[in-house]
Amino acid sequence: MGKVTGFLEFERQHESYEAPLARVKHYKEFVLALSDEQAKLQGARCMDCGIPFCNNGCPVNNIIPDFNDLVYRQDWKTAIQVLHSTNNFPEFTGRICPAPCEAACTLNINSDAVGIKSIEHAIIDKAWSEGWVEPQLPKHKTGKTVAVVGSGPAGMAVAQQLARAGHDVTVFEKNDRVGGLLRYGIPDFKLEKWLIDRRMRQMEAEGVTFRTGVYIGREAPDAFINNFSKETISPEQLQAQFDAVVLAGGAEQPRDLPVPGRELAGVHYAMEFLPQQNKVNAGDKLPNQMLATGKHVIVIGGGDTGSDCVGTSNRHGAKSITQFELLPQPPEEENKPMVWPYWPIKLRTSSSHDEGCERDWAVATKRLEGKNGKVEKLIAVRVEWKDGKMQEVPGSEFELKADLVLLAMGFVSPIQTMLDAFGVEKDARGNARAATEGDRAYATSVPKVFAAGDVRRGQSLVVWAIREGRQCARTVDAFLMGHSELPR
Repeated sequence: MGKVTGFLEFERQHESYEAPLARVKHYKEFVLALSDEQAKLQGARCMDCGIPFCNNGCPVNNIIPDFNDLVYRQDWKTAIQVLHSTNNFPEFTGRICPAPCEAACTLNINSDAVGIKSIEHAIIDKAWSEGWVEPQLPKHKTGKTVAVVGSGPAGMAVAQQLARAGHDVTVFEKNDRVGGLLRYGIPDFKLEKWLIDRRMRQMEAEGVTFRTGVYIGREAPDAFINNFSKETISPEQLQAQFDAVVLAGGAEQPRDLPVPGRELAGVHYAMEFLPQQNKVNAGDKLPNQMLATGKHVIVIGGGDTGSDCVGTSNRHGAKSITQFELLPQPPEEENKPMVWPYWPIKLRTSSSHDEGCERDWAVATKRLEGKNGKVEKLIAVRVEWKDGKMQEVPGSEFELKADLVLLAMGFVSPIQTMLDAFGVEKDARGNARAATEGDRAYATSVPKVFAAGDVRRGQSLVVWAIREGRQCARTVDAFLMGHSELPR
């Protein structure tokens, strides 16, 4: 694959970034994609390794060596055909996927992995610019109807696949715009939202109908009614109107922080903070927008959502930003012989961290304190882990100024009211219970109701959502027609 000796001749070429001081002044993407020549040299590094572990490292099983070789040969049009054969939305994964494929790259055993993600990014951007991404209309219509609840990556993937199989698909979204957490959970500086709109237009041309501002359940919670949902449709109505229903609503129940002072003003979930800026970027007027401007910001949680809070706070002009993680600081480099080809635990510094942030590990929050009902400081303690158990370090308590505390500790489950309304059986974590293998793959305990993405597997990656959407679509197609030609 690629050039036989390419991995010996060429070093990994990273995508470059706009300088931090410049990019914090706007909310546009700042990654500078590879040129055609750079992508060619990166593709040349793909080894003829015999067993491409990258294929299995990728949840959608992208045919990575093939498109690497095609880019090396500058056959971009065939490259996008290969890439689209397994991944509906490479413009999303090419920007925000953490690239487990690269961790599994054979070259990564003792060198720098092939820049697979940057090649994927280059392929799809060129395909769009050249006009190669066109609606794929079905050869015939089946007359079957499918409702998809949720328009995130899982919902979009299942909808596009089923529409291409000839079914009439309607996607219901409780927000005012399509995209789920792609739209309101990921900052624009990582994923500009016109990318979602462009795919939506392609899907509409393929026959998909999108209905926004619709809550599916018994009764929409007040927060949904006040923020976006204008209409409520019951599960019974949906089941009566459609031949199949796919639940793809994601996992949106955030993990809380049960400590004294949690009720103080200025303490918010990350998903109360991040969507507001995305709405403003889209042109909405929010008179009471939550801002970090001039504030001491503390972000609790060391993952991607916490990093997004850091990047957004930097753009607001925060006075200081501190990010805590409960677990110990991971090593700067993984022990590759021990972990390859699996995803390694190692120190990861995001572009948002490079823009300015104090990071601290093995820290637990004891309480929040303030005056007149507003948070002013956070009291924390250092912890240590022994035999998998956490214990406080005696005498290590300390405090920090805090005007805005953002809870970014992950999501525990889907919204339970929707699952309860459908009456689907749930697993121990509160997810919709459904297997991934066999004739009833992705089928819930309720007849003709299926589940895919985070609503089934729990909080996960965009690339896993796309995989589950594609696989679920095949099962639904077979359920409706008795067989399916959709790829799994």
